[in-house]
Amino acid sequence: MVHEQSEGVARGAAWEDPHSEPARPPRILVADDQTEMRTLIRKMLVRRGYDVVEASDGPDLVRVLIEGLTAEESRAPDLIITDVRMPGFTGLEVLARLRREQWNTPVILITAFGDVHLHREALRLGAACVLNKPFDMDELRGAVEVALAVTRE
Repeated sequence: MVHEQSEGVARGAAWEDPHSEPARPPRILVADDQTEMRTLIRKMLVRRGYDVVEASDGPDLVRVLIEGLTAEESRAPDLIITDVRMPGFTGLEVLARLRREQWNTPVILITAFGDVHLHREALRLGAACVLNKPFDMDELRGAVEVALAVTRE
C-alpha cells in the first residue's frame, strides 16, 4: 500500500518571484514493512514540511520508484529512507540496483540488524548513512537534512 501525504510548502521555502509558485517541498520515500515505524517517520517528516510517499515492502518500493520516474511530471523522490530487511527486496538490494542504474538519489538505511559488515556494504554502495533501530528521531531528522543538503550542492 502506498500512502502520500504533504502539508504545504517546506518551511523556509523561498519565493523567487512573488507571482510564481513556491518550490515544491522535497519528496521523501519511506519504505518499511512495519506500519508503526513508517507512521512515526512519516509524521516527523510531514511536520517538517516534507512531501512523504510510503511503501510497505521491497516490491512496493520499486513500484513507487518506477511510477515516480515515468510520471508526466516527475514525482521521483529526492531521498529514500528504507529498512534493510523487508519482504521481496532488501534495502541493500534496492540500493545496489539504484547505483547500477546510475541513479544517485540519497538513501538512508534503517535496520535492527546492523553489524559491521552491513554498514561497510551500505557505505560501499553509496548509502548516505545507516541508522540502527531503535534510533532517535532527531538523529534521523539530522541525517535527512544532511542528505538533502548534499543533493542541493
